[in-house]
Amino acid sequence: PSGYEVRKNYPLADAVFYLPLDTAKNAEELISVINPELVIFTKYEFWYHYFQRLNSLRIPLFIISAIFRQDQVFFKWYGGLHRTILSFVDFFFVQNQESKNLLASLGLQNASVSGDTRFDRVAENALAPNKIDLIEKFCKSNPVLIAGSTWLEDEQLLKHLIPENPGWKFIIVPHEIDDKHIAEIQQMIPLAAKYSTFIEKDQNSQVLIIDNIGLLSSIYQYGSIAYIGGGFGAGIHNTLEAAAFGLPVIFGPKYDKFQEAKDLIDLRAALSVKNQHELLEAFDTFSKDHTAGIIAKDYVSAKKGSTDQIVQYLSRYL
Repeated sequence: PSGYEVRKNYPLADAVFYLPLDTAKNAEELISVINPELVIFTKYEFWYHYFQRLNSLRIPLFIISAIFRQDQVFFKWYGGLHRTILSFVDFFFVQNQESKNLLASLGLQNASVSGDTRFDRVAENALAPNKIDLIEKFCKSNPVLIAGSTWLEDEQLLKHLIPENPGWKFIIVPHEIDDKHIAEIQQMIPLAAKYSTFIEKDQNSQVLIIDNIGLLSSIYQYGSIAYIGGGFGAGIHNTLEAAAFGLPVIFGPKYDKFQEAKDLIDLRAALSVKNQHELLEAFDTFSKDHTAGIIAKDYVSAKKGSTDQIVQYLSRYL
């Protein structure tokens, strides 16, 4: 839902909507209405009935920024149905050589290593981000930690960091912005200001809670360090948006499914933490090490180019 809210008014799209549930009837009806020349799905999106219908109509189907791991169901003895889904795809643009090798192990040679299109998007966003006057007034000339896409477990950890660092400002951008969750954060951090009710005196607050959707990717421009949420739940959220602005990143322990997170750790531009003590140490490290952010930004820049490769290949179908 958050993805839809951010992109529902995207000017270059003729229509933005939720894909109907993956049933044979829905797939037949939607594809009949749209009548596409080609179809692109991303990463982990494998929809059996849609793929089957496209295949039966001989409409080219592509997966971009795909990434595969040995522990996925496609590569298990019982994954026959899922392997059938893969057989409906005309071409895979994968993120790394491991993914290409795994597809080859299934007899699928229709793949190339083109990287992740997110690098192009975040790098472009960092070149000309939207300015946010209210955020500028709040930050002033202070160093700022941006906590992006946080969940309750993240916020419970971050609350201990705030009183220890009075010279810093903190912007918390929760993944869920319903009234209940915002109230929980305010209860943990009673003096925090709120974006939607920000008034002049709030400029002196140390903490700002963002209760609006769609601002995070621009807010990173005002940061010095980023904390990325989700690492104590299903997995971390987007680290690249922050890295593109030259911010070192901190996140919880569940990051193993994200190659960029592992890369940033190897480059010492990111640190994973499991508890309050490790968070304090990571924050202390990055508050003193100004090269980590430069390394993060250079990493994103070096990974650009996936979009051009994909567009060049797809142009032969249009």
